[in-house]
Amino acid sequence: MKIVSILESTRPIKSDIRNAYIDFSKMTLSLVAVVTDVIREGRPVVGYGFNSNGRYGQGGLIRERFVPRVLEADPASLINDHGNNLDPHKIWARMMTNEKPGGHGERSVAVGTIDMAVWDAVAKIAEKPLYQLLAEQYGNGIAQPHVFVYAAGGYYYPGKGLDQLGKEMQSYLDRGYSVVKMKIGGASLAEDCQRIEYVLKMLQPGQQLAVDANGRFDLATAVSYAKALSQYPLFWYEEPGDPLDYELQAKLSEVYQGSMATGENLFSMQDARNLIRHGGMRKDRDWLQFDCALSYGLVEYLRTLEMLKEYGWSPSRCIPHGGHQMSLAIAAGLGLGGNESYPDLFQPYGGFPDGVKVKNGYVDLPPLPGIGFEGKSDLITEMRALAQ
Repeated sequence: MKIVSILESTRPIKSDIRNAYIDFSKMTLSLVAVVTDVIREGRPVVGYGFNSNGRYGQGGLIRERFVPRVLEADPASLINDHGNNLDPHKIWARMMTNEKPGGHGERSVAVGTIDMAVWDAVAKIAEKPLYQLLAEQYGNGIAQPHVFVYAAGGYYYPGKGLDQLGKEMQSYLDRGYSVVKMKIGGASLAEDCQRIEYVLKMLQPGQQLAVDANGRFDLATAVSYAKALSQYPLFWYEEPGDPLDYELQAKLSEVYQGSMATGENLFSMQDARNLIRHGGMRKDRDWLQFDCALSYGLVEYLRTLEMLKEYGWSPSRCIPHGGHQMSLAIAAGLGLGGNESYPDLFQPYGGFPDGVKVKNGYVDLPPLPGIGFEGKSDLITEMRALAQ
């Protein structure tokens, strides 16, 4: 049993949208295929992975550093102790050979992309959905494939007014979402309050709005927004300041009594631990958005969950960023609080397997082997083209 090849292709996911910090007009991602010599149904098992939106494709790092290390390793050193499957932890350790501690930047995205593909292959070799494999190996043995999802959108578009924002949000509600999210910080506070109030008036009982500043604010602006937002029944106030400014986050928690969310731009267990230690996050109401596809993959995410447990946090307070099926599988297997979803953006990489519908804010994952990419026809077409 061995990995035969690891292939990467940098793909465009460009869009005219923008948040408070960046536009997505030149956004890319890396698509990766891990090809094994294991045969299932007459074909080699191939695991697939890609990085989340908001960070660019990592083809150079993947091809020049991390793929050669894996392929140059003794294949026997990458097999689990039972000898019946690949070992994601051993493969991860091989990728990180000769990497110094710290420096959790672009390399965490490259490693996380390959790691996703490795876990997809491992679950396919085991002939199980990844969520079931995770529940058996790292959870309580019982997967919960009924997962909460929220709809992320509300970006700033050229010429986009309140009517267009309202139509977008209504389309998400009509598709079964109970929580929708919109961007703030890319306009004035007064204009953003107008936008928030417009959406809130559309919501029915049981429906909520979250807002996301994408790290735009300094402390004074974050506090000004917090005071204004306190009048609204928001699901959360997300990433007000720089993700590494734990002092800003801590001071803001003294002002804003509602729920806050952050963590999507923290790329290691150590950074996540610093947020828990120093960021003033409150385990009874706040949400953690660590995204395995940007932060060294599931191997590192498992370490992060162990760290959270040591600090008294429940995995149910984690709702990962990214809108991909990998985090859905983790949520179902390890009891996370849910997952982000992009109903209309970053396709074909976001979304659910064909036929999966959102009902009252939840989706039910089908029992597909691996992460479940084969169930999404537009996505698996792209993936198989790379592997072939």
